[in-house]
Amino acid sequence: MEGMIQISELSKKYKGATDYSVRQLSLTIGEGEIFGLLGPNGAGKTTLISMLCSLLKPTSGSFRIAGLDYTAQKRQLQRLIGIVPQEYALYPTLTAMENLRYFGSMYGLKGNPLQTNIEQQLAGMGLTDFAHKKTKTFSGGMKRRLNLIAGILHRPKVLFLDEPTVGVDVQSRSVILEQLKQLQQEGTTIVYTSHHLNEAEEFCTEVAIIDRGTIICKGVPKTLVSKEANARHLEDVFLIKTGKALRDHA
Repeated sequence: MEGMIQISELSKKYKGATDYSVRQLSLTIGEGEIFGLLGPNGAGKTTLISMLCSLLKPTSGSFRIAGLDYTAQKRQLQRLIGIVPQEYALYPTLTAMENLRYFGSMYGLKGNPLQTNIEQQLAGMGLTDFAHKKTKTFSGGMKRRLNLIAGILHRPKVLFLDEPTVGVDVQSRSVILEQLKQLQQEGTTIVYTSHHLNEAEEFCTEVAIIDRGTIICKGVPKTLVSKEANARHLEDVFLIKTGKALRDHA
């Protein structure tokens, strides 16, 4: 089946590691999906996204995004994607406007079109009144919203998000999710990780649960729940598939 993202037997083993972080993982993500990558700590979610964003070199396997090969067409591929990391990718001593002008220039955006884009995005995220405030003074929710704007200024074809709503208030989470749904409706394919399983159940068109670097189940959230006799929610499916053992690691 054709898809916006096609992954074939992708693996990653870090230097000095005894095991693979991602092991022969194959996956197809359709165009226009909001696709959730779910899994315990250390399951391989961030490693997988880092490879798809060309931030990490795979140990073996391959992938294509929008038909572009990650080795032969890496530069073209990178222009199509947006990345919103879990850690804030913002300069704390710059204002929101200065941050966004800088990130916009990295995408080749400039002049009045960039300024108009920034103003529209700030308004959509409720940050217009804080455009000229230094981001070090922002709350966690404000930083999350600004972090998202920085990753979507160039209107990416595929958007990767790593825990985009972690540690935010209810209002900020609502605004972020509404903005992401709007992006999907405009044609952006979204791939995101989250530990908020209730959020993923309502937000995602499809999810995959990953554990120890491999996919253990994949499908529409409500379908996955219906297939498990003792499951009422996606969280129940998650615990059935991955177990209840703690996954803390240093």
